[in-house]
Amino acid sequence: MARLEDLRHEPIDKRIRATLGDATVIDSTRALLVWEAKRIVPTYAVPLDDVAAEVVPAEPDAATDPSQYGVAVKGAPQLLGRPVFDPSVPFDVRMTPGAEVTIRAGDREAAGFRPDDEHLAEYVIVDFAAFDAWYEEDERNLGHPRDPFHRIDIVHSSRRVRIERDGVVLAESSNPRLLFEPPLPVRYYLPPDDVRSELLRPSDKRTICAYKGEASYWSLDGEDDVAWSYPAPLREAREVTDHICFFNELVDIVVDGTPLDRPVTPWSRR
Repeated sequence: MARLEDLRHEPIDKRIRATLGDATVIDSTRALLVWEAKRIVPTYAVPLDDVAAEVVPAEPDAATDPSQYGVAVKGAPQLLGRPVFDPSVPFDVRMTPGAEVTIRAGDREAAGFRPDDEHLAEYVIVDFAAFDAWYEEDERNLGHPRDPFHRIDIVHSSRRVRIERDGVVLAESSNPRLLFEPPLPVRYYLPPDDVRSELLRPSDKRTICAYKGEASYWSLDGEDDVAWSYPAPLREAREVTDHICFFNELVDIVVDGTPLDRPVTPWSRR
């Protein structure tokens, strides 16, 4: 976060592979993790020699104006009080100078970017979401590349946690599991029996976290998705299987009688 405005990169020792259709188009043991300016999650940069596909200039005017994603507008997604590009911001939104490219394998295409940076001159940054599957060694990689400086920490607690919305108690528990994932706020995962399930409805929404897996969501009054759970999490998050967590940003949380402020994050109302 101290270098959020910079282009940052870090070598990794993992073998990285990606597929488009039935073809493996990226297979590299020399990949880098790259954080472009304002990005809070990394993506991969791979040597051009490790791309088994054409890499050609993209059509002109392909990039999206970054200002519409809050570089200089009020109400931008924020983290720790700073405007950021969270994973919902498209790949082609950037503040880094360079050239947009297209990675073409047969009738399939994926976006790429070659930044004007001497250390990345022989690399192409690739759009993670444009590929069908990614693997770190022989394990499937979900959501985005894992950040070696990012971790989740789950601890059992006996704090009394109460969740309210407009004065209505949605949940209350003295057996929460606290999930720490800096720089995000502490997340309070509550046992299902301590949640007033009659007030919530299953939502069709699903999201992927690179560290926790696929989340299912719960809505209030069939409108607001205010909570989520992980029915089958990745191994790092097994301690919170089926526990329900409410967005600190969208509800009022009281811990041991002390109300918490609603944090401002990319999940806050914009």
